[in-house]
Amino acid sequence: MVRWVHPLSADTEGAADVLGAKAHGLVALHRLGLPVPPGFVVTTAACREFLRAGRLPDGLAEELAEATAGLEAATGRRFGGTRAPLAVSVRSGAGVSMPGMMATVLNLGLTAEAADALAAETGDARFALDARLRFLSGLASAMTGADIDGAVGPGGPAGLGAEPDGGERARLAAAIEQVRWSVRQRCGRAVPEDAARQLELAVCTVFASWEAPRARTYRELHGIPHDLGTAVVVQAMVFGTRDARSGTGVAFSRDPNTGEAGPFGDVLFGHQGEAVVSGRTATRPLRDLADREPDVWAALADALRRIEGHHRDACYVEFTFESGELWLLQARPGRFVGAAAVRVAVDLADEGAITRGEALLRVAPHHLRDARTPRIAASARAAVVARGVGACPGVAVGRIATTTDAAVRMAADGPVVLVRPETSPDDLRGLAAAAGIVTARGGPASHAAVVARALGRPAVVGVGGLTVDTAGGAVRVGGRTLPEGALVTIDGTGGEVALGRPPVAAGTAGPHLRRFLDWADDVSGDRSARGEAERLGAAHAVLRVDRP
Repeated sequence: MVRWVHPLSADTEGAADVLGAKAHGLVALHRLGLPVPPGFVVTTAACREFLRAGRLPDGLAEELAEATAGLEAATGRRFGGTRAPLAVSVRSGAGVSMPGMMATVLNLGLTAEAADALAAETGDARFALDARLRFLSGLASAMTGADIDGAVGPGGPAGLGAEPDGGERARLAAAIEQVRWSVRQRCGRAVPEDAARQLELAVCTVFASWEAPRARTYRELHGIPHDLGTAVVVQAMVFGTRDARSGTGVAFSRDPNTGEAGPFGDVLFGHQGEAVVSGRTATRPLRDLADREPDVWAALADALRRIEGHHRDACYVEFTFESGELWLLQARPGRFVGAAAVRVAVDLADEGAITRGEALLRVAPHHLRDARTPRIAASARAAVVARGVGACPGVAVGRIATTTDAAVRMAADGPVVLVRPETSPDDLRGLAAAAGIVTARGGPASHAAVVARALGRPAVVGVGGLTVDTAGGAVRVGGRTLPEGALVTIDGTGGEVALGRPPVAAGTAGPHLRRFLDWADDVSGDRSARGEAERLGAAHAVLRVDRP
C-alpha cells in the first residue's frame, strides 16, 4: 500500500527524492538529537499524483488526519482547538533547493476560535490576533499569487504583551476581514474556518506552486527536471513573534563570501522566518544573538558544529527561537563557490574532516574563475557613491535597471545591474538577466543574496539611503539621482557601488588557492605551466579513475 505521509523522526527512512531535501535534512537533525519541531512530510509522489489528477490522491486526506492526530499527541495540543490550540507551518521541500520559488503558509490552524484560545492561553490578545492575520495573509498570498502583507507594522507585536485597545482591536479585525474578502474575491471561495480543511487547502496550494511560472523559470535556469514534484513539510509552529525573547534567523557555519570559519548570518528579533529571507526588514548581524540571547547563541553554535561534522562540509541553517528556546527548521550543506569553496575545502582537509582528494573533488574547475576575486581599485574610491553589504563576490559593470521587465529588455543591448528595494521570487527573470544585483534592504541571507550566489552574480544588499523610484525610472543615493540606464560598477566583496566604469584590480591567489593548486599538481603529477582550471581538471581526471 502506498503511503503518502511519513513522520519526521530519527527512524524515518526515505531518500531526498521521496521526502524532499528539507525533510531529509530534518530527519538528520533528529538523528543528531537537535531541537526540531515535531511534524510530518507529504511525499513528492503525492505531488506528482496531484499534478496528474488535479486533486489530492485517494487516501491522503485520511493520512493527513492520522498524522495530525500524532502531532497533537506529541505536543499535547489540539489542531484548531478551543483550548491549547495547535498551529502548524506548511512548507514546500523539493528534492533540490529552490529558494523562495514555492508556497509557504505559517500559523495554519488559527481559526477565529483557536485565535481566541491562544489569546486566553498567552494573555496576549495582540499576539494572537496578529498570528491569525499573518496566517490568513500568507495563505491568501499563496493561493492568489498576490503579495498580501498581513504584518501589523515594523517589528510586529513581539514584546508588547498587552491587550489591544478598542481601536487596535478594530484595526486588526478589519485587516483580517480585508484579507478574507480578498480571498473570496480572487478565488471565489472563503478561507475555511476548519483546521483540517485549511491543511488540505494549503497542501494543494503548495503542490500547485510547483507549476508557478517563477518555479518553472528557476528549474530551467538550473537544469532541474520539471517532473520531480515537491514534498510538503508540516510542523508544529514555533512563534518568532511570541515575545521580546523570540525571533528568527539564518546561519552559516562559515562565511559564504570568504569561507572563514565561524557562525555567520542574519537575525531578527520579534519576527517570523519569511522576514529574514524577504529582505523587507533590516536584519541584524547574527552575532547580536550572543548579546541578546546567549543561551540561544550557544545552542546554535553547538548545532552548527554538529551539523557540519555530519555533512563534513560548511552548512546552512534556518532557525526560530521562542521565549529563549532554539528550534531548527532546516539544514543543508552550504554549497559555496569561488574563493569561499576553495578555502572551505582546504580548511576541512587541514582539520581532518575530509581528505585532500575529497577537497579537490569538492570544487569544480569553472569555480576557479571566481577564486581570484576582482575588486574596484583603491584608486577609484572617489567614484563610490554607496556602500552596502557584499553578498556575492565579484565585480559587475552595467546600466541600471529598476524593474525585472526593464532588466530583461535592456539586457538584450548589454549588461545591466538590477537595482531593487528588495527582490522576491517574482524578480527571477530580472535576476537571471542581470550582470549584477543591488538592493536597498536585506542582508547576506536575503532572497537577493541567496539567488545571486546560486546564479554566480555579484551582489550588494542593504545599501543605506538607497531609494528606488520604479515609476520614475531612477534611483537616488548619496545625494545623487541616477536615471535608469546610467552606468554603474558594483563590488560584491566590499559592498560598493561606483559611478561609471572605474579601474578594477585583478584578484591575487591567496594562500588557500595556492595550496589547493599544489595539491592538484601532486595528484596529477603534472606541474607544467597552464591554467588553474586545467590543473584542477587534470587532478579530477586522476581522482575519478577509481570512483563510480
